[in-house]
Amino acid sequence: MADTLSETETVHLTGDTVLRPAARTDAEALARAYRRSRAHLSPWEPIRPESFFTPRGQEERLRAYQEKSEAGLEARWLMWDEAAGEVAGALTLSNISLGPFRSAVLGYWTDVTYAGRGLATAAVTAVCAVADERLRLHRLEAGTVLDNRASQRVLAKCGFEEYGLARDYLHINGAWRDHRLFQRILNDREP
Repeated sequence: MADTLSETETVHLTGDTVLRPAARTDAEALARAYRRSRAHLSPWEPIRPESFFTPRGQEERLRAYQEKSEAGLEARWLMWDEAAGEVAGALTLSNISLGPFRSAVLGYWTDVTYAGRGLATAAVTAVCAVADERLRLHRLEAGTVLDNRASQRVLAKCGFEEYGLARDYLHINGAWRDHRLFQRILNDREP
């Protein structure tokens, strides 16, 4: 795998799966992936309206992501199975903050069909390199529901350290849920 990923290039992850920037034309494939993975993701996600699982709902989300990306506030990539033409998962850097903070929040998910193949670890590694080398960020943070062991393993493999517990952090699967908080310090450069 390449060391860095720009906002336009594609990086090989494993097998036929690559990491590439999300585009509005991905709405239909994203909707299919979310429908396939609905039960798999429900313990870790907010309750979604039915429109979320439609191409139109995903196109609206991708349009909002594009606007935030153009403002420098967010970046989003897809894990893409080139052979199948399907979304295998997604990663987002949100709340990108520059100045003396130089930090962002990492979020990611893997389609149920592709879970357990090491894709999330490979993709998080690539996005950490982008955050460090291209975006010049100092730190990334991520949170997981307390019992999301798979996601916690991914973060540990990618150099994140647990630094706290946030009570009632996010409204997930119908209730306010406590989260384990993780961070990775990417470098010690001056801002």
